[in-house]
Amino acid sequence: MSTVFNFTFVPWFRSVAPYIHTHRGKTFVVGLAGEAIAAGKLQNIAQDLALIQSMGVKIVLVHGFRPQVNEQLAAKGHEAKYSHGIRITDEVALDSAQEAAGQLRYEIEAAFSQGLPNTPMAGSTVRVISGNFITARPVGVVDGVDFKHSGLVRKVDAAGIRRTLDFGAMVLMSPFGFSPTGEAFNLTMEEVATSVAISLQADKLIFLTEIPGIRIDSELPESEDNPIDTELPLYAAEKLLASLPPPQKPTDTAFYLQHCVKACKAGVERNHILPFALDGSLLLEVYVHDGVGTMVIDEKLESLREASVDDIGGILQLIEPFERDGTLVKRDRTEIERDIHQYTVVEHDGVIFGCAALYPYPEARTAEMAALTVSPQSQSQGDGERILKHIEHRAKAMGLESIFVLTTRTMHWFLKRGFQQVNPDWLPEARKRKYNWDRKSQVLVKKI
Repeated sequence: MSTVFNFTFVPWFRSVAPYIHTHRGKTFVVGLAGEAIAAGKLQNIAQDLALIQSMGVKIVLVHGFRPQVNEQLAAKGHEAKYSHGIRITDEVALDSAQEAAGQLRYEIEAAFSQGLPNTPMAGSTVRVISGNFITARPVGVVDGVDFKHSGLVRKVDAAGIRRTLDFGAMVLMSPFGFSPTGEAFNLTMEEVATSVAISLQADKLIFLTEIPGIRIDSELPESEDNPIDTELPLYAAEKLLASLPPPQKPTDTAFYLQHCVKACKAGVERNHILPFALDGSLLLEVYVHDGVGTMVIDEKLESLREASVDDIGGILQLIEPFERDGTLVKRDRTEIERDIHQYTVVEHDGVIFGCAALYPYPEARTAEMAALTVSPQSQSQGDGERILKHIEHRAKAMGLESIFVLTTRTMHWFLKRGFQQVNPDWLPEARKRKYNWDRKSQVLVKKI
């Protein structure tokens, strides 16, 4: 084994270890678009899900079957019909859906049974259990359109799903539900996955989709590194959704976003839209800091907010020990009072546990993030990352292209979160004049 491999593997493994610990024992609901299976991605996705489960995550997999049903309909010489973004399921479409679901369940169970040597599933035993966990009701007639055998989720057997997960199995669900009288209804994968995630109060709802994620401002030029928004606060996602027309097809921006917003408002704090076209997107989203898709997140805005004059005392108390040991440059009360509206704070039960300030330099299209501080008793709980994300959103809203920090001790924390080191000469002229050459602070920049 080469020394180069050792030097790359060890830091990488250490960097993912916190996420392995964080997700152990958590419940993820994964909505897999039928298009992913049609595109030949099932084998690799199954291997990634098996890996995630082996690290202690409980998984509910809900598969879609839109292209497979359409294929069955075409073979029968029958046309696929949609309205309001939902399939109109007549008798022929219901038969086609049942045939497609049976075939897909067979393929998915087979994919999880291949513990082949020299693959990520070597030696794995993944029990996949399906069941009648969904009670459904008809969509009925909407705007004069009779949806026939298309249905909506009436009830989820959350207790039954939990018992199956606690048994150590992966739960596999098709987008079907049954009425109390035994009538079958064709559902949508997206609604089933969302309803199950809400009923279980899952830790994550993840959609593996045809789209790479969501861009909140399509008029801005795409960044090479990040053509999508990797994190959307719930309020921003709701605002975007309100501005969009009702979705008709899966590639419409609102199609998956509406379900993420619904789940987020109902208590599922992290909701992801990932591209199945990118190999390993599940692993990259779950175990790498910035991820590769869009996550709609409930930021708990009552605890993460912009500061007011009432917070000055709490900020001073928080940063004083770090000023004393030289981690932070000393700021007096007058300076903080003058700049208080530049600060973002994290507050729990009336106590300030974290803060940071944002000083814009509009002429250079950048801003400085200063005084990023998290209380020692709440470090490693993600407050620093939440503040950083909030600062990034504030800077984006100002039309800025980057943020920068000056640090002498915490360089690695910023490097792991997408910052890059630059020469102090990079600084905007106004900031360069105030740079303390004796302190020799490192300058780190992140594109946003």
